[in-house]
Amino acid sequence: MNWFIELIKFVLHIDKYLDGFVVNYGVGVYLILFGIVFLETGLVVTPFLPGDSLLFVAGTFAASGIMNVLALFFVFTTAAILGDTVNYWIGSYFGEKFFAKSRFFKKEHLERTKEFYKKHGGKTIILARFIPIIRTFAPFVAGIGKMDYARFLAYNIIGGVGWVAILLFAGYYFGAIPIIQNNLMVVTYAIIIISLLPAFIEFLKHVKKK
Repeated sequence: MNWFIELIKFVLHIDKYLDGFVVNYGVGVYLILFGIVFLETGLVVTPFLPGDSLLFVAGTFAASGIMNVLALFFVFTTAAILGDTVNYWIGSYFGEKFFAKSRFFKKEHLERTKEFYKKHGGKTIILARFIPIIRTFAPFVAGIGKMDYARFLAYNIIGGVGWVAILLFAGYYFGAIPIIQNNLMVVTYAIIIISLLPAFIEFLKHVKKK
């Protein structure tokens, strides 16, 4: 249980932890950041790792000269694209086997998934980038649905570059503003809440329909 508490602290106080990483690991911090984003996007069991808030806070650190913003952009986009790619192939490889053995999911569900990703897979992959948890599951489900890989990869790159660019450079350009610097923890909370809102709203709509 202690590890979970530490994880929550890490997510909510990413600015303090990132500062410690830079002090303790120097340029090795780029490898740590790569690993966090790769795991957050690449494995369905790690959707709880920081994504949006990490990109923004890293941008604020780059604005203060502690890290290089272009290096961060390369590291984050590479991690995001590779993460989604690995997640896709995991879904593609294990998807059929999962549906074959599951008592809760039937073959027609798999066929519906395939049909959905044929029609709406592109925009789903891009928009999912900006929604925590959904971001982790979308490429996995795309793999299960056997979405055409070339098409998936194109939208994966577009979504990955767009996601990183918007949040990283928002932190870089707005992070230098004194009110942002002095209230970085509050801003981090706000990013987490705002990024979770779309999923929460959809959940409420689903409940209301039922």
